[in-house]
Amino acid sequence: MGLFNRLIAKVRGSSTASAVEWSEIQSELLASDLGPSLVSTLLDEAKKLPGDDVETAMKEILRSKLSDKERTLSTGVSPQIVLVVGVNGTGKTTSVAKLATHLHLEKKSVLLGAADTFRAAAVDQLTTWGNRIGIETITGKDGAEPASVAFDSAKRALEEKFEYLIIDTAGRLHNKNDLMAELGKIKRVVEKVAPVSEVLLVIDATTGQNGMAQAHIFSQAVEVTGLIVTKLDGSARGGIALAIENSLGIPIKFVGTGEAAQDFSAFEPEKYLDGLLA
Repeated sequence: MGLFNRLIAKVRGSSTASAVEWSEIQSELLASDLGPSLVSTLLDEAKKLPGDDVETAMKEILRSKLSDKERTLSTGVSPQIVLVVGVNGTGKTTSVAKLATHLHLEKKSVLLGAADTFRAAAVDQLTTWGNRIGIETITGKDGAEPASVAFDSAKRALEEKFEYLIIDTAGRLHNKNDLMAELGKIKRVVEKVAPVSEVLLVIDATTGQNGMAQAHIFSQAVEVTGLIVTKLDGSARGGIALAIENSLGIPIKFVGTGEAAQDFSAFEPEKYLDGLLA
C-alpha cells in the first residue's frame, strides 16, 4: 500500500521532489479513504516528528489509531453464535462461507444459517458453499421469515452441540429502518435459544467513505463486535481499515483479499501497518 512513503520522505527531509507541499500529501491521504478528521490529525502529528527515526515514530502514531480490543472470535460455552451483517454487495454471504471454511480448517464444528431469505440467490450460494466444504446449512421455505430461519438454526446448533453457528442475515429491505428492525428481531429471537456471541459487520474496502457511513449506521443499530473488511488487497484504499478503527473503535477481525476460500484471514495489525509504511 505504502500510503505514507511520501509523508515519511517529507518529514525526513529526503524527498527528491522539493516542490512537494503538505497539501499534496494531504490530498493523497484523503484519496486513500482515511477520512478528513484522521488525515488532519496524522498530518499535525507528523509535522512534529524528528527526522532521524521517522518510520518508527510514524508507526507508533498509526498503531495508536487502531483499536486495542480483542480480534479473535469469542470462545466459551457452545454454540458460539455469530451474526454476519452488512448491505448486499459487500461480499457478506461469501464472507460467511469463508469464515465457516476458516473455522472448519481449524477443526471446529460449524453450522450455517441462511437467514438472508429475501434474496434466494444468497440461500443457494451459502448452501452450495456448505456442500462444498462439508458443512450443513439450515434453510427455510421460499419467502420464510429471516428470524424464523435464525431461530431454527440456533435450536439445531444447541441440540447438536455445534461449536459455532454462523448466520447470514438480510442485507437489503425496503429502507434502512426496515433492515435495522429486522436485524434487531433476528438477534432477539436467536437469544431466546442462546446468546449471540458476535455481530460481525462486512465492509467493502473499495466503497470508500460510504463504507464508513455503513459502519456508523450498523454500529448504532446493533452491537457490532468486529468487522470483516473485503477487497482489502494492495490498493491505496487500504486506508479505510485504519479510518474505521480510529472512528468507531471496532476491531477488524478478518479480511478478504479475493474470491477464493483461501483469500480470507485474520487481520494482522502489524502486517497492515508495515504495508502502510512500505
